[in-house]
Amino acid sequence: MRQPFGTPGGRGAGPAGFQPIDKQKRSTLWRLTKYVLKDYKFSIGTVLVCIVITSVATLSSTLFTRTLIDDYIVPLTQVANPEYTSLAQALFKLGLILLLGIITSFTYNWLMIRVSQGTLLRLRKRLFEHMERLPLSYFDTHPHGELMSVYTNDVDSLRQMISTALAQVFNSIITISVTFASMIVLSVPLTMVSILMAIIMMVCTTWLGKRSRRFFRTQQETLARANGFIEEMMTGQKVVKVFCHEEKAIENFEQINEQLRSSAYNANRIANIVMPVNGNLGNLGYVLIAVVGAALALGEFSILNTQLSVTIGTVVAFLTLNKNFTQPISQISQQINSVLNASVGAERVFNLMDAEPEVDEGKMSLNNLPNVQYDLDFQHVNFGYTTEKQILFDINIDTDPGQKIAFVGGTGAGKTTIINLINRFYDADDGVLLYNGIPIRDIRKADLRRSMGIVLQETHLFTGTVLDNIRYGRLDATDEECREAARLVGADDFIRRLPQGYMTQLQGDGSNLSQGERQLLAITRTAVANPNLLILDEATSSIDTRTERLVQRGMDTLMQGRTTFVIAHRLSTIRNADQIIVMEHGRIIEHGTHAQLMANKGKYYQLAKS
Repeated sequence: MRQPFGTPGGRGAGPAGFQPIDKQKRSTLWRLTKYVLKDYKFSIGTVLVCIVITSVATLSSTLFTRTLIDDYIVPLTQVANPEYTSLAQALFKLGLILLLGIITSFTYNWLMIRVSQGTLLRLRKRLFEHMERLPLSYFDTHPHGELMSVYTNDVDSLRQMISTALAQVFNSIITISVTFASMIVLSVPLTMVSILMAIIMMVCTTWLGKRSRRFFRTQQETLARANGFIEEMMTGQKVVKVFCHEEKAIENFEQINEQLRSSAYNANRIANIVMPVNGNLGNLGYVLIAVVGAALALGEFSILNTQLSVTIGTVVAFLTLNKNFTQPISQISQQINSVLNASVGAERVFNLMDAEPEVDEGKMSLNNLPNVQYDLDFQHVNFGYTTEKQILFDINIDTDPGQKIAFVGGTGAGKTTIINLINRFYDADDGVLLYNGIPIRDIRKADLRRSMGIVLQETHLFTGTVLDNIRYGRLDATDEECREAARLVGADDFIRRLPQGYMTQLQGDGSNLSQGERQLLAITRTAVANPNLLILDEATSSIDTRTERLVQRGMDTLMQGRTTFVIAHRLSTIRNADQIIVMEHGRIIEHGTHAQLMANKGKYYQLAKS
């Protein structure tokens, strides 16, 4: 059954406002933090120190405003011959502090880029390594476009968070802390006014965030659907064009694209209000600080007969501190949303990393020697891809080493499912498969599959030369061994006619070859592996009759001394099989040689005549 894959998502801005961080998000973010810290503890520590120095340097320039007015400008305006030496010295010291702040700011931004790219390098590596260990059933139940979205959209959202958002959150928190401490030292009444305005800003942004959050969730889900649809259309272009469905495909994409536009519009329409609202509230706070500060400077306020007064320099400095206090609050609201939005991507990344790898309980090794004859028997095998629908029912097959066993039957009879069980792409629910008398579950999967050669109906060629694709069957095969395999199955002739022969570059899954030529290369790839047991799943289905005769001679040579399982519709392919097994709806209804089954005039007889 399909496994939960996490919340569909992709790249996109986070909703405005402070979102409550639920337990799952906290766990995901903490796991991501530990992942970042694993290799970059020193770098992160250096970043924090640099942020503190940068914040203190910025605060020093703000507080210097008070000193500049109260200790220099006002006194200097009251003397006939002002002396500017001390002022120049103070300005020089301030310049050195600001220069240090610039250096540390550059340093921590550079370090965060290095940390983010290094982390993502390691993350993508682990993702791919884990993906290669997942069972085939995982890829059968998860759309490829959705998996690609993890490597692109979700990983990129983590890059933005690690390189930018986290640093800004740290910076904002430290700035707020040191600024708040300075504000209290300068004036408690003015600090209370700033806190009041900050609370109003937080309430407004949180309210707006709640309204936009659901639209951002819809945006991420629609983006995932769009990615999946595009990937599906790219891989199915031949089918689209054959049936002239270009306009229908465009129409379907326009619907998905409009849904994406609508959800993104609704989400950003609200989110984009946050900055103007915060800006105007900040301006209002600025005015209130100026009014209250002026009143305090003029001595208009007193508490318990205690006069509350501040200097003009304090008021001017406090106005700047107020902006330094409210602006990071607004930034934190935005960056926390970016962090939480990235947490959705992190969940999807970790869901893929946490997917159960292919289990291999086998302990037994095979001596994979060439020309060793293996047999494979089925004993009371039952299987279903899901618990709701059983595919195979009480399959019993007894083979001898070196035999050719052919499976015939209509679509959905269970022929390909049997092949999947032989390779242990899936394991039988009941019963046992015996490989040379050994239960197949007891054999290590790598050894088992290495001893088998399989040619699938759907060929897949990789980007590279023809020689590279042949050598994929056995990576240590020499060039001559690859060419010998091609001669064996009859592929050498067409390969030599290619523009660069064996060094011809293949692109787009071998799109510059005919379907039959691609199938021949797939057969050659299996031949060079020199397997002990052969599995041919419609191996000659895409080859014309003339080419089939050529290939069949090579296949007959390849099958000598090897147990071979064949699925084929062409009678010529299976006529000489030692056993022909006729299947229908997951059951074996007939078995025997061609002559025996024709004499019985049962299902096989009908298929042969048709």
